[in-house]
Amino acid sequence: MQPTPLKNCIACNKIIKGRIDKKYCNDYCRNGYNNQLKSAANNYVRNINNRLSKNRRILENILGEKDSMIKIKKGYLVQLGFSFELTTQIHKNKLGTHYFYCYEYGYMPLDSEWCVIIKNEYA
Repeated sequence: MQPTPLKNCIACNKIIKGRIDKKYCNDYCRNGYNNQLKSAANNYVRNINNRLSKNRRILENILGEKDSMIKIKKGYLVQLGFSFELTTQIHKNKLGTHYFYCYEYGYMPLDSEWCVIIKNEYA
């Protein structure tokens, strides 16, 4: 019987004990290695999701629970930190009007200054 060849952990370079197909010495090294591999992509996605969540919170806070629709100035949304370039979906109705959504909350531009905020009850 031949001795098992020694392998090193690909995360920390320590000698691995146990099964011959192991790549990591423990769960900490495995998680750390995989997190490091995906960190650049995860940061980008995380930042986009954070901005979308912020947009949703802003729309939710303005609309409140009592109103189903409210007219507001776009400049006010910008002051609150709303990002008009980020949406989760765009809906075009039969009249050709576009609604831009951040999850279940959306807005419809009326002109260069105003927009209407709505909530999609079916989302």
